[in-house]
Amino acid sequence: MFDREVPTSTPAHPALDSTKTMRALVWHGKQDVQCDIVPRPLITDKYDVIVRVTATTICGSDLHLYTGAMMGMKSGDILGHEFMGIIEEVGTEVKKLRLGQRVVSAFDIACGRCSHCDRQEYTACATTNPSQAIREAYGHPTGAIFGYSHLTGGVPGGQAEYVRVPFADINCLPVPDDLPDDKALYLSDIIPTSFHGTELGGVKKGSIVAIWGLGPVGLLTARWCQIKEAGLIIGIDCVPERLNIAKNYLNIETIDFSKVKTTEALTKMVPQGVDVSIECAGFEYAKTLLHKIEMAIGLETDSSDIITEMITATRPFGTLSIIGVYVGYTNHFPIGAMMEKDLIIKCGQSPTQKYWEMCLEKLQSGEFDPSFVVTHRANLSDGPELYKKFYKKEDGVVKVFMRTNTQSVE
Repeated sequence: MFDREVPTSTPAHPALDSTKTMRALVWHGKQDVQCDIVPRPLITDKYDVIVRVTATTICGSDLHLYTGAMMGMKSGDILGHEFMGIIEEVGTEVKKLRLGQRVVSAFDIACGRCSHCDRQEYTACATTNPSQAIREAYGHPTGAIFGYSHLTGGVPGGQAEYVRVPFADINCLPVPDDLPDDKALYLSDIIPTSFHGTELGGVKKGSIVAIWGLGPVGLLTARWCQIKEAGLIIGIDCVPERLNIAKNYLNIETIDFSKVKTTEALTKMVPQGVDVSIECAGFEYAKTLLHKIEMAIGLETDSSDIITEMITATRPFGTLSIIGVYVGYTNHFPIGAMMEKDLIIKCGQSPTQKYWEMCLEKLQSGEFDPSFVVTHRANLSDGPELYKKFYKKEDGVVKVFMRTNTQSVE
């Protein structure tokens, strides 16, 4: 599985201007990210724009690339799928955008024309990802993602000073003047992704919700649950800084799984089981020795430890929402418990563009503010060190805000 060479295509390998250069965070191997000087991208299609990036960040899912756990990475790949900036060049068929406009880009790349895009299923876009390996493994293509391996298109990412955005009319959102970069930036991924988690889970007034993983997405998911008036919200993690934000800022219940067994703690708190379990961690985090061994020797690519806990803790006829990244296959999946408990499992990447209008309204009104997850402000050149700290859970890193030049990071 995933052992074939991924074919190249124009979206994955755009034309570059060797006479003009830029800085970018580049993957060179496992735990080896460097800030390199690379050629700038050029417009290669009439629906493209070139964005001069003003702000970018590191996503928790980028750590799967950093560790080499995500397949399809090649030395020289430019990272990053969360970015915003100013439009500097516009393709001849771009109708909704203009030069000099301030925009945020979706992490997912949609064409806006296929049947999936017509249904607002943007992350299932049938045309933007050329990976044959994905087609063979999954049975259908998935949409491309900026800076996220050749399995998702090999498209250069936004941890850079310039980015080519394909099909810009559907993939760029104009940003109002009254919305600062350090809030607008997160419309690229974590704001709509966290909302998507609550939508998949069917969170509503009075719901009892457990959230596995209190990184930025998990914390923002908890905030959306509050807006939806969930009755009880329980966050699960082991990182002190994350648990502190959950307890002291959001005032939700927490479980530190390094000190207690998650399912036992949940049973004491909610004997009947939770209504909704939301997974915000991903495939790489094995908790049991068995899965750690099987992943290490290649018997599986993904651990089902967290999913097993969710199935155990969720009440019969409850719902599991999975928005953490999973890519391959897992062993020991408790299919019997899933079936006999009549559980609903919904999962997938966020169709970001579907939620933009609502999320933007919540930001402008002040009802939703992502600022509480931002712990570090820096410049692009600080990126390699921030990757190390984020991976090692050092210095209290939860979410970063990075400028791409030497202007103030405030």
